[in-house]
Amino acid sequence: MVTLESLVPQDHLLRLIDSHISFDFIRTACEPLYCANNGRPALDPVMLFKMLFVGYLFGVRSERRLVKEIEVNVAYRWFVGLRLTDAVPDASTFSQNRRRRFAGTDIEQRIFDGIVEQAIEKKLIGGRVLYTDSTHLKASANKRHFELVEVEQTPAAYLAELDAAVDAERVAAGHKPLARDKDEPPDRGGSASHSGADADTNTLEDSAKPSTTTASECSREIKRSTVDPEAGFMVRDQKPVGFFYLDHRTVDGVHALIVDTHVTAGNVHDATPYLDRLDRARERFDLAVGAVGLDAGYFTPWVCKGIVERGLYGVMGYRRPTHREGYFHKREYEYDKQTDTYRCPAGQIIVYRGTNRNGYREYASDAKQCANCPLRAQCTQSKNHQKLITRHVWQGFKDEIDAHRLTDLGKRLYAPRKETVERSFADAKELHGHRYARFRGLAKVQAQCLLSAACQNMKKMALVLARKAKKEAEAALLRLYRAIRSAQIALKTTQWPRLRFELSFH
Repeated sequence: MVTLESLVPQDHLLRLIDSHISFDFIRTACEPLYCANNGRPALDPVMLFKMLFVGYLFGVRSERRLVKEIEVNVAYRWFVGLRLTDAVPDASTFSQNRRRRFAGTDIEQRIFDGIVEQAIEKKLIGGRVLYTDSTHLKASANKRHFELVEVEQTPAAYLAELDAAVDAERVAAGHKPLARDKDEPPDRGGSASHSGADADTNTLEDSAKPSTTTASECSREIKRSTVDPEAGFMVRDQKPVGFFYLDHRTVDGVHALIVDTHVTAGNVHDATPYLDRLDRARERFDLAVGAVGLDAGYFTPWVCKGIVERGLYGVMGYRRPTHREGYFHKREYEYDKQTDTYRCPAGQIIVYRGTNRNGYREYASDAKQCANCPLRAQCTQSKNHQKLITRHVWQGFKDEIDAHRLTDLGKRLYAPRKETVERSFADAKELHGHRYARFRGLAKVQAQCLLSAACQNMKKMALVLARKAKKEAEAALLRLYRAIRSAQIALKTTQWPRLRFELSFH
């Protein structure tokens, strides 16, 4: 007689997941979404989501194909709770539940959080070091099918604080605060990259350069897909061009378990949602975070300031500065913090002139001295022979974070980044179908990323706990063997002489 239980190998991934992870919390979380005394009996939500988990775990992107796979795979049937003779639910069950019952809810987020909480209970998440990065998912939209639209720019969260810092700088220098109105462009020296504001772009090596937009420009023209309007048109160096979504993921430094995942359109800068998601992970799971590791894309004044003010030890990758060949690097202009001045390679002191509305302190040289300088051709190409250097009002935070990169502690903290968050994305793309957005719309792609991240956590947790259980079993057998051996030795040394005498007597 053959049973379904005997057909599933003991070391199968689904058996390990089922033995180490509890899914009862899904039924409790979904209870308010079902009617208790009306309608036909509904499919058990635990079974429904277990079927989806199978698809994410084994990279089955199509839900219709997933149903076919469950029909013929005994391990899949055993995991979701179906017998060999039971009918598999129709593929439309997923779409109808998604459209009617789960639309507008946070059930996927609650499932992801529940898995993370179990990992914390099993002491698989340390929470001391977190690594964050983003990856792109190709939207289900052709890059040639778009329309040009004017969109209002949403003010960034940091602008009020930046304006206060700019006004304080100007008042301290004896200047009047800048006049602002509601039509002022919202992006001023923040997370996105900008173009240079003066002729000396060869020496502007800040990660966020001053913007050339005027106060009348409060909107911008973007490409919006006619198929998936919520996808963003992404144009990045060494990245594909088209409509994409971005998955911003934060992982723990112990076992690379994911503690947060957040989806934005493809044209959103990586640094924009970072601080809010960091705070969410810390508060939701009560993590005692001490350090964070990020790549160079997050090296902006606002992010550096937020990390320092939160008391964290931030380490970021090296950003190669933009430099025009034949001109001096910005590092060759020595900054004196005591006098708040720069010294050029020719020895001239470049003094502070004022702070612009983009949050940059401007330092201007004496045009008369620069006109006769033999190094002017390597310094500036401005028509008035004046050298202009900019320095962000929060540059001190950037310098503090950048200094960590060269310390021994910083190098040790940054090195595991490629083995944690980058490996997490690599596994997601290669094994779990994370290269493409399965659905259209930001909310549905967010649900996809949450379930995919939850499945990756399940897989990692099951394998780690299985290895720990195996090691504990081997250690217990070793202790038992040593105890038996010790008993044998003790018996031989204490009892054997008497037994030998009695045997010889008889």
